[in-house]
Amino acid sequence: MPEASPGIWAIWRGFRVSYVVTIDGPAGAGKSTVAKETAKRLGIKYLDTGAIYRAIALILHESEIQPIDDGIMREALAKISIELRGKAVLVNGFDVAGEIRTPEVDELSSIYSAVPSVRKALLGLQKEQEKHGSIVAEGRDVGSVVFPGAEVKFFLTASPEARAERRYKERIAKGKPADYDEILAAIIERDKNDSTRQTAPLIIPEGAIYLDTSDMTEEQAVQFITEKVKEVLSHETD
Repeated sequence: MPEASPGIWAIWRGFRVSYVVTIDGPAGAGKSTVAKETAKRLGIKYLDTGAIYRAIALILHESEIQPIDDGIMREALAKISIELRGKAVLVNGFDVAGEIRTPEVDELSSIYSAVPSVRKALLGLQKEQEKHGSIVAEGRDVGSVVFPGAEVKFFLTASPEARAERRYKERIAKGKPADYDEILAAIIERDKNDSTRQTAPLIIPEGAIYLDTSDMTEEQAVQFITEKVKEVLSHETD
């Protein structure tokens, strides 16, 4: 697909050449998997904002930087560079992709992401991705804060029980220890933290399409979102 210059729109096969699709939702809702496949089917880029926050949380924690908005935190953030390169998540040149998908880092991410200076430092990095062409971005504030002007927004969710069951099966399939009750308790606590934090709390973005996937398969969710994006953009170009 050809790409337009930043801020310039063009039509290609009846659709805009450059556009943004956002998928917000709580932890464990399957946003990453659905967003990746949706981006693949639309032939555009995938922006994993969760990986960015997990990476920054991991590095700050390992550097013994407390999740407090102070001079020490801001100085530490100024020295950190993050780059998403394919499946790699590079922090100051080192790939941490294999270290950030754990329950411990999930919890750290929730804690550090509530710090205003952390969110401010990474907001610009996320916004810059729009300059490089169409994207599907997923996270907890991409439709409300990062890309409030996105052409198509979704809020993807599922019941805490459904999300816990999915995470449980994922860990078992990977040969990792898993306890359903512990996972469910962690998800409920994460939901509470994400929706009550003072900075960029988890909300349903204005104009977002609400999609409860508790009784849907991954394929059904991807199909729904993909078709809805095509429908919305097609109407805009009529």
